[in-house]
Amino acid sequence: MQTQTGFAPINGAQIYYEVAGTGPPLVLLHAGVADGRFWDDQFATFAQHYRTIRYDLRGFGRSAMPPGHFSQHDDLAELLDFLQVAQANVLGVSYGGKVAIDFALAYPQRVTALVLGAPSIGGAAPTERMLNFWEEEETAVDQGDSDAAVALNLRLWVDGVQRQPDQVDQQVRQKVGQMQREIFLMDVPEDVAEVRLEPGAYGRLAEITAPTLVLVGDLDLPEKVEEAAWLAEQLPHAQHAVMPGVGHMLNMEKPALFNQLVLDFLTAASHF
Repeated sequence: MQTQTGFAPINGAQIYYEVAGTGPPLVLLHAGVADGRFWDDQFATFAQHYRTIRYDLRGFGRSAMPPGHFSQHDDLAELLDFLQVAQANVLGVSYGGKVAIDFALAYPQRVTALVLGAPSIGGAAPTERMLNFWEEEETAVDQGDSDAAVALNLRLWVDGVQRQPDQVDQQVRQKVGQMQREIFLMDVPEDVAEVRLEPGAYGRLAEITAPTLVLVGDLDLPEKVEEAAWLAEQLPHAQHAVMPGVGHMLNMEKPALFNQLVLDFLTAASHF
């Protein structure tokens, strides 16, 4: 498989990307505890069917965070412009799912189909669990305790509340831990501001008309499982599937099942 790699100059940033395969474009948006390596078990498989694009979002992996204002969904639009892609299938998990939703609202004509894995939703009120998590994470980061901050993220986003660490694939835990640690070590200038989509996505979901597949693991946080089902009801052309035996890192825990669900959906969506 030939892979094109490079850095795209986007709004003051250098965004690292990889492209492989031919066919309809498919862009992959990683979770907030990860970078483009999140898709290692998907990239080559999807590239057999699609022109597959994965990249490190600004502030993750090899895409450094420069000073200034930015929005992730606008970064995606500019990356597609750079790669001369007019429309794409968009697949995002967790934070990447939030970016995918915002992109679909800001640039509806550019989305052929959506796949959303346990996505965050812009404008949704945070749960008490999330507020407590953010407070604990911020305390650990402020104290310079990256080990504690990484451990908090692994417990919430990899293990979940229904499993102990030794019940989870250790390679998944190790890989997410490595990616998350590098995020914490990345230099972030003080004058960085992420411009959020306004109005937020939460009250606008019915505007998304692209065919959509909403996926979630049955061992994800209970509120994530409930939110995924609710999201599928809000979207006009959505399907909903629950993956058994996996948590929030659904594509990393059961890649073969995840890949088949996505490919089957995208094949059907192409006839929508």
